[in-house]
Amino acid sequence: MQLAISRIHYPVTTLGPGRRVGIWFQGCSIRCPGCISTDTWRTAQGEVTAEELVENIRPWLAECDGVTISGGEPFDQPLGLASLLQTLRDKFDTNILVFSGYPFETLLENQRSWHGMIDALVTDPFLESAPQSKTLRGSDNQRLHCLTTLGEALFSSYEHRSMDANKQLDVMFDEDGTVWLAGIPTRGDMAKLRTLLLEDGHSAYTTEAPISLCKTTH
Repeated sequence: MQLAISRIHYPVTTLGPGRRVGIWFQGCSIRCPGCISTDTWRTAQGEVTAEELVENIRPWLAECDGVTISGGEPFDQPLGLASLLQTLRDKFDTNILVFSGYPFETLLENQRSWHGMIDALVTDPFLESAPQSKTLRGSDNQRLHCLTTLGEALFSSYEHRSMDANKQLDVMFDEDGTVWLAGIPTRGDMAKLRTLLLEDGHSAYTTEAPISLCKTTH
């Protein structure tokens, strides 16, 4: 099963506890208005198997504090996601956090493919009109589900953390000078950043087209 992957990055410190491997799937059918990751929307052909992906980032997985899978929409590639989850579980003792724009009840209809392999799951679509006060979520309608004993131990405290106390983003640099941000910005922060960059003669933009598939960033 081939996976369409947008980006892979380590370390990510803003999407779960500790220094995490971040894996972003490419392709999203939900396409929430106001999404800041429109570059992950467009569907792309799978280029790598779960086994190949895990082997490529084995050194990261051996030292990380966990894995965060986002997108795009991971559950738009259900067989590929299941293969990746199983491969990670078979080869590494780590916790896994997954982000999805689907309601939890919808995902439960096919839970056989992922049951027991996801420790924590953030669900539901981003709503631009909803308030944003909870950490790990872009809007307060989104729900955090601790699905295992390990997930409960590591992630239950996030239910009680406010977004104001976690205003952080990871900054990533590509070899061509492109700067990427990982994390969940507070409402309006990206517009402020774009204005500041424009004032200094730089540019900031999003695009539906994937700039590079299966690209690892250090």
